[in-house]
Amino acid sequence: MIKFFLMVNKQGQTRLSKYYENVDISKRAALEADVVKGCLSRRKDECSFVEYKDYKLVYRQYAALYIVVGVTDTENELSIYELVHNFIEVLDKYFSRVSELDIMFNLDKVHIILDEMILNGHVVETNKNRILAPLLVLDKMVES
Repeated sequence: MIKFFLMVNKQGQTRLSKYYENVDISKRAALEADVVKGCLSRRKDECSFVEYKDYKLVYRQYAALYIVVGVTDTENELSIYELVHNFIEVLDKYFSRVSELDIMFNLDKVHIILDEMILNGHVVETNKNRILAPLLVLDKMVES
């Protein structure tokens, strides 16, 4: 099960965070700081899976952004690794080469995309067209 989904830049600033279990706001900052420090400090030739407390961290770097997903011990790391890639492909398809600025200025749309893919910590959709369908409908409504 997915416990949290983070998107951070190279400076360690959180651009998106989504928690699928209850974590106190005061503890989130410390959790994010530890997780980000642990993943960003690793070399490129090291494995993208890290054990951290009760979680397994799966992270992937895309240009200046890191996506870090915290999962339970029973979750398949490779499937989460591919989920992260699929998430970026969906963002690329919607934003035409997604950038950190796209994330910052369209955070609501990024959350919609993430919510279409993950529900209560479980992957529910991976088809890019089905993920983007509700967002495209919203865009058409705004245009009219």
